[in-house]
Amino acid sequence: MKLMSVKILPVVKIIIVLASIILSGCSSTNAVDQQQANAINDPLESINRPFWTFTWEYADKYALKPVAEGYVNYVPTDIRTGLHNAALNLNEPSAIINSLLQGKFSSAAKSTGRFLLNSTIGLLGIFDPASDFGWGREHEEFGEVLGKYGVSDGAYLVVPVLGPSSVREEVGDYVDRYYWPLAVIDFWPNVVRSAIIGLESRAALVDQEQLIRNSIDSYEFVKNAYYQNMRYKVYDGNPPIIINEDDEADLEAFLEEFDEAPIE
Repeated sequence: MKLMSVKILPVVKIIIVLASIILSGCSSTNAVDQQQANAINDPLESINRPFWTFTWEYADKYALKPVAEGYVNYVPTDIRTGLHNAALNLNEPSAIINSLLQGKFSSAAKSTGRFLLNSTIGLLGIFDPASDFGWGREHEEFGEVLGKYGVSDGAYLVVPVLGPSSVREEVGDYVDRYYWPLAVIDFWPNVVRSAIIGLESRAALVDQEQLIRNSIDSYEFVKNAYYQNMRYKVYDGNPPIIINEDDEADLEAFLEEFDEAPIE
């Protein structure tokens, strides 16, 4: 009986958290879009800013960046690629479910094909033969599912060392960890997997690093970039253009004048 209660507890937590977020933030998709367009919800700025300073100026500068550079410089490219492919391959089952929850049946089928092919012929995902068939990786997270159904981002968060996030993304990441096979992988293999993905992500940030350093306010710059990226992911690269009420009135007046203008 005790074992059963331990197994059920994460599910109960998920239900409680999702219910509270949906009830508080899911009035309508349009309302959420308008709220996100007008202002970023950052009630914890006084806490987030010191966390960001610690993360960017200390943790990244003296630990994350040097380790990522050492990983890139000293680990052969083929080995890095294989490890990264294998780590990302474990995300494919969650992408399948999250795609289905959004009604993206084509993406779900593609992710299923990728996982089956790469896990077998690709030797547990070390190789990526699925890409040769045009089945590119389309990772979908549960946070995107929530966004698709109108759940707002919630408060902006800066997680020490890990960087920008939000309440919705943290809930989504929590749920994603309980998809198979991640839920049955032991702690340390999961740590190694996360470390590999994190190192590759940090290495990929090199091209954008100077933009952050040249910005007037790196905190605001990263926060705005984070929310733009989230909207881009939720709307599959085609976020709606939102016009505030004043601009909408001006646009309607312009269109009326245009319609009434005589054709010469």
